[in-house]
Amino acid sequence: MTCEIDDRRKRILYRARYRGFREADFLFGGFAEAFVGGMTVEELDEFEALLAMSDHDVYGWVTGEKVAPANVEGPMLDRMRAFDVSALTRPRDE
Repeated sequence: MTCEIDDRRKRILYRARYRGFREADFLFGGFAEAFVGGMTVEELDEFEALLAMSDHDVYGWVTGEKVAPANVEGPMLDRMRAFDVSALTRPRDE
């Protein structure tokens, strides 16, 4: 079971990194790198459901440019909204 979960996480991480437009790559990829390793099976299901949706829609929901439908609202979308993707591009303090 652990090997299956690890393989699933690797597939999800790959899908999250290569979305189709750069902003989505940063958002999905950065979020996945930060959190996929510790997600439960249920959380992986919820994240994969978002990955299956239109990048532009999810990006709009996360950034607040669009209103997410009620069936999409939930803990995973909230976590993505709270994720500071800009921290990935800021220089780290020495």
